[in-house]
Amino acid sequence: MSKTKQPNVMAIIPARGGSKGIRLKNLREIGGKSLLGRAIESAKAASTVSDVVVSTDHEQIKAEALRYGASVVDRPADIAGDTASSESVLQHVLANSASKPAVTLFIQCTSPMIDPADLDAAITKVTSGEAEVSFAAVADHGFHWAIDENGEAVAVGHEKLHRPRRQDREPRFRETGAFYAMDTEGFLAAGHRFFGRVQVHEVPSEHGIDIDTEADLQLAELTLPNEPAAINVDAVITDFDGVHTPDTAYVDEHGTETVRVSRSDGMGVARLRAAGVKFLILSKEANPVVAARAAKLKVEVAHGIDNKAEYLAQWLADESINPARVAYVGNDINDLGAMKLVGWPVSVADANEQVHRAARHRLSRKGGYGAVRELAELVLAAR
Repeated sequence: MSKTKQPNVMAIIPARGGSKGIRLKNLREIGGKSLLGRAIESAKAASTVSDVVVSTDHEQIKAEALRYGASVVDRPADIAGDTASSESVLQHVLANSASKPAVTLFIQCTSPMIDPADLDAAITKVTSGEAEVSFAAVADHGFHWAIDENGEAVAVGHEKLHRPRRQDREPRFRETGAFYAMDTEGFLAAGHRFFGRVQVHEVPSEHGIDIDTEADLQLAELTLPNEPAAINVDAVITDFDGVHTPDTAYVDEHGTETVRVSRSDGMGVARLRAAGVKFLILSKEANPVVAARAAKLKVEVAHGIDNKAEYLAQWLADESINPARVAYVGNDINDLGAMKLVGWPVSVADANEQVHRAARHRLSRKGGYGAVRELAELVLAAR
């Protein structure tokens, strides 16, 4: 679906580096993607959003935002502390924009489950003139109570002697903090996210998770639906041991090593080649078996490479390939440097935990058991 250019809608995602509850919270991952990356992907997938801008004071967050295709506004120190309001951040971004959008969409990446369709619906309420503000909230049919000055429970919003069934109770709505669509002129005049005609945009209860603690991260990981990745890339780079093979080798009495590979992986590589996707095996292993397997697959190989990141950077430059459109599949810590260079770092199912944390997508299959084929199918599906 093509992006709607009129009226102009700017999504702004504040992401400072100084979170206290969870260090660098915006870079923490669920489902193989950072919270920031998830927010950017949701915004970019909304058909009504024209621009996605991240405001940050942290270089690592800035790099992550750029990797996911967002623009970045450097946040000054006076609005980077934990006492600065979100409104001040939005105002700073708008003041430093070449032109003012008709609608400002404020997104918080601590809400990891944002449906682009909900963004479009909230924005449409504003662009249609139905409301000046539309924000995400979940329905709550519970009985609410407060504590009075004597420490006694006081019914809020219901009569304590009347206990209607859930379906007979009018819901209240809990603000999730996930997103707020606002008429830009109205927001700048009011200086606050709530002004004029305000409407709730109801989202599913499972989308109401807000990440503030480690327990919230664990809950989000459990709640996250299985998501097929759309890995749209021009090149695939893989390690060899632990990716094309199980992370083992067979050694005979003469010291000769042999490895086990997957015929399914071979078919996946062949299909990628036929689709015009560049393929490189990049390995630290010097054993000639690596080159022999690459020759069988009819792909380029570089093995016996100690510094994979250095080699990969030069290879990408020589081939004139945009690193953002490259997938690198790794399994162990010597892959981390190379993974940081590309737009799609990917881990096999049995990878080292540090590699999983660095990956944008985690495969369901282990190295040597169809992991390369799984990635190939995801790349081909995206094309």
